[in-house]
Amino acid sequence: MSDNAHPRTVAGLALEVRSKNAGPFWVTMELFMRDTAGYALVADPGFLDAPLVARLYGVPADAIRIFRIPALNVVKISFPRPVAQGSLRDRDIHAGQHHVPLAMLPLPESH
Repeated sequence: MSDNAHPRTVAGLALEVRSKNAGPFWVTMELFMRDTAGYALVADPGFLDAPLVARLYGVPADAIRIFRIPALNVVKISFPRPVAQGSLRDRDIHAGQHHVPLAMLPLPESH
């Protein structure tokens, strides 16, 4: 998801924000940032950290893994799925919509 109509959000700085399965028990989200400035803002642990992701997705902060890849301007976030893929209560079998809360996250006021 990338949307220049939302320039004050993470999506407004990104080429793409997407989510996908990382096996039947994990979700991975990827933020492909347009440039090093956008990457620096989003990758900053003062902005994007495990407690923030925990609040957005209702998962324990200690279960969240954040990978910052500066050479590619990419941030990857992985956490356990709320329910196993394909189980009775699974509402998104491909985890294709999990990225939306992260993409719509407002940027800090200073940006």
